[in-house]
Amino acid sequence: MLAKITSAAVVGLDAVPVIVEVDIASQGLPSFTIVGLPDKAVEESKERVRAALKNSGADMPPKRITVNLAPADLPKEGPAYDLPIALGILIASEQLSPRDLSDAVFLGELSLDGSLRRIWGVLPCALMARDKNINDIFIPQDNMPEAQIVDKLTIYPVATLKQVFDHFATAHLPQLSRKTIPPAAYKKLKYARLFDLEYDFENIKGQESAKRALEIAAAGGHNLLMKGPPGAGKTLMARSFATVLPRLTFEESLEVTKIYSVANLLSADQPIITSRPIRSPHHTTSHIGLIGGGANPHPGEISLAHRGVLFLDEFPEFPRQVLEALRQPMEDGHVTISRAAGSVKFPARFTLIAAANPCPCGYFGDETRNCTCMPHMITRYQKRISGPILDRIDMHITVPVVPPGKLTENYQSESSSKIQKRVQKARDIQLKRFRSLKITSNAEMNNKQLKTFCNLDDQSILLLKQAIQKLNLSARAFHRVIKIGRTIADLEGSVKIKSNHVAEALQYRPSTDT
Repeated sequence: MLAKITSAAVVGLDAVPVIVEVDIASQGLPSFTIVGLPDKAVEESKERVRAALKNSGADMPPKRITVNLAPADLPKEGPAYDLPIALGILIASEQLSPRDLSDAVFLGELSLDGSLRRIWGVLPCALMARDKNINDIFIPQDNMPEAQIVDKLTIYPVATLKQVFDHFATAHLPQLSRKTIPPAAYKKLKYARLFDLEYDFENIKGQESAKRALEIAAAGGHNLLMKGPPGAGKTLMARSFATVLPRLTFEESLEVTKIYSVANLLSADQPIITSRPIRSPHHTTSHIGLIGGGANPHPGEISLAHRGVLFLDEFPEFPRQVLEALRQPMEDGHVTISRAAGSVKFPARFTLIAAANPCPCGYFGDETRNCTCMPHMITRYQKRISGPILDRIDMHITVPVVPPGKLTENYQSESSSKIQKRVQKARDIQLKRFRSLKITSNAEMNNKQLKTFCNLDDQSILLLKQAIQKLNLSARAFHRVIKIGRTIADLEGSVKIKSNHVAEALQYRPSTDT
C-alpha cells in the first residue's frame, strides 16, 4: 500500500514542500530504502524510525519498504523527516486507517523511545505552509514558540509519536473519547527590553563627537569606522552601540528569526529574535565563517547580523581576502553563494561598525605617546584595508585618547535611553517615508530614491561641489554623504536637507578617498 505525507525542505531561507511517499510491497525480501537525494542524517532515520515505532507500541512490518522524498532532484538534509516517514509506515501498513493528509505538514526528529526532539528551520516551513494555504502543521513541542507567531495556521505541538497516532486514530470517535492534540494559540510578537545595563553611553567619559557619529549611524543604518589608539574607548562604544539601536519591526523580526532558525541558533529561552542581532567575529574568522557557505550552504556572520550590527574589532587584522568578500554584500544587502548543486541567496543588510588602530603599535598621531613604528610599517598596516572597502564605509571618525581631566571629572554623560528615543523617532520617520518600498533606512536608498527623497537647496549643492574637489570624493562617497545628511535632518525633524546637515555629513568623510 502507498501512503503520502507532506513535509518540507529548507532551501536557503525559504522552505519548499516535500512529499514523503511510503510504499510497502507485498512481495520481496525485507528491506528499508530511502531515495530522493537524502543526506547521512536522513539515511540514518531508518534506525530511529524502526526503534521509535517499536517503543511506541507499533509494528515495523518485515517487508520491502521504499520511501521516496519528492521532488527527487532536491537535496534533503536533517532529521526532520523522521515523523512523516514513521506516519507513512503506519498508514501504508494499515496500522492507521488511510486518510488524506495533504492539508497538513509534518516535521520532527524521533528519539528511540518515540519522543520528538527539537529541529531547525521550523519558522520557514510554517511560513511556507501558510503561504501555500495548508491549514495544519505538526511540529515538535519544543519548536512551538517559534511557529506561534505565524497567523492563519493551526499548529499542533507534538511530544511523542503515539500522540500523533492517537490524534488520527480517534478522530472518528465522539468528542469525549478523542485523544487529539490541542492546537497552540497564535501569539503576538513581544519585544525584548532595549537596554543592557552592562553597557550604557552615560558610563563613557568624553568622546562626545564619537557618540554623535554613532547616534547618526544607528538612526540611518550607516557603516562606521573608528580609528584611534588602544584604550581610547572604541570597543566600549561599539558594545554600547546596541543600546541605542531602533526597535525591530515585525517584518524585520521574522527575517532575522528565519536566518537563526535555518542556522539552528534558536534556543528554548529565545525562540524568536526580538532585538537587533550583534555579531562580533574574531579576526581569525575564515572566509566561509564570515560570508557563509559549505557543501550545503549555511548563513555566515554577515547574514546572522542581518538588520543588526556586524562589529569587526581590529579591522586591519582580518585577512585581506575576507575583507574583500564584504564588498558586494555591503553594496547589495545580500550574498549569493553558488555551488555545483545550485545557488542560495542569504540577506545581509547589516550596519558595519569597525575599529582599527592607526599603526601596528597603535600610537601614530597620538599626542601623549610616541609611535615606535617605521614609516613603511605604518603604510603597509594601513594598506591592509583596501580603498574600495573604505569607500563603502559611510562614516570615518578619529577617536582620540580621553584626557585625564575628563576621566576624573564628576559629570553625567547623556544616557543611552535618551539617545535611543531620538534614534527611534528618526527611524520612524524613515519607515513612514519608505512604507511603499522594500527598504527601512536611509542607508538602503539607491540613486533613484536619492533623487526622490533627498532634494538639496542651492547652498547645499554648492557645498557638495566644493567638497568633491577638495576631498576627492568618488560618486559612491558623494551619494553616501547625501544619505548621511538625510539622516541628520531626520534626527532634527527637518523635512529638508539644509547646508548645515551636509556640512556635518562631510566631516565624516576621510580627506582622501580611493
